[in-house]
Amino acid sequence: MALQGRVAIITGSGGGLGREHALYLARKGARVVVNDLSQDAADAVAEEIRAAGGEALAVAASVTDEAAVSAMVNQTVEAWGRIDILINNAGILRDKSFAKMDMADFRLVVDVHLMGAAICTKAVWEQMRQQQFGRIVMTTSSSGLYGNFGQANYGAAKMALVGFMQTLAIEGEKYGIRVNCLAPTAATQMTADILPEAALKALDPALVSPALLPLVVDDAPTRTVICAGAGHFATAAITLSQGRYIGGGDDAGERLIAAWDAVSDQTDALIPNYGFTQAEREVQSVVAASTT
Repeated sequence: MALQGRVAIITGSGGGLGREHALYLARKGARVVVNDLSQDAADAVAEEIRAAGGEALAVAASVTDEAAVSAMVNQTVEAWGRIDILINNAGILRDKSFAKMDMADFRLVVDVHLMGAAICTKAVWEQMRQQQFGRIVMTTSSSGLYGNFGQANYGAAKMALVGFMQTLAIEGEKYGIRVNCLAPTAATQMTADILPEAALKALDPALVSPALLPLVVDDAPTRTVICAGAGHFATAAITLSQGRYIGGGDDAGERLIAAWDAVSDQTDALIPNYGFTQAEREVQSVVAASTT
């Protein structure tokens, strides 16, 4: 089995998509920590795994509770000696148009999705560094990548996770830690009131979980965003167009407007290896312009 002997923590896995993730990784040989707010829900999924011949621990903890998350990590290491995989899956929705959304709901969604992922990742980071191996998956969303009406809070949190992934992948590279994102589309309690019935039938959460496997195996990529739903898989990326040197001066804005099509042309766009690529290329364009 592809994950034989690996240890995985999956947050928010007492139901829905997280449950499918837990069952799937267990079938692939991983020993699974089923985390959920509800102990009963976590116990039920852990029992499913054990009944199928797998190994599982059930731990009730909020991903926003640093002490509880730390205790979960310590319990996992005491039981199995290591933590190889973290799937940051836990999340909530508080959908409203931005005009009607209060800041408490904005903060709550950001706290659970972004800060919850940061807290859980921080809790396993040193263990992964010491063992020179780690696979971390952030759960992003098309709402973050491309926007969606009524989800300003959710979209902001989900896009922030992409930036979190980008930096952690760079920092974790020399320690064998690879960090990626999954953008799922699935019929869960979170999407029941958003998608039409026909779409919900096609979007079985079990069809998303196979997207995890390439992200957590030994030869996993890093800094990849994989989109998965209804058995369809694609990758998404933040690209940088070739652009044009415009220069300065009082009319630089007007010249930029005139050159907008060329500046935004995605022909030969690249995916930067790190954020400073933008600055490097901008300085190079100044040098090139001064020598012509």
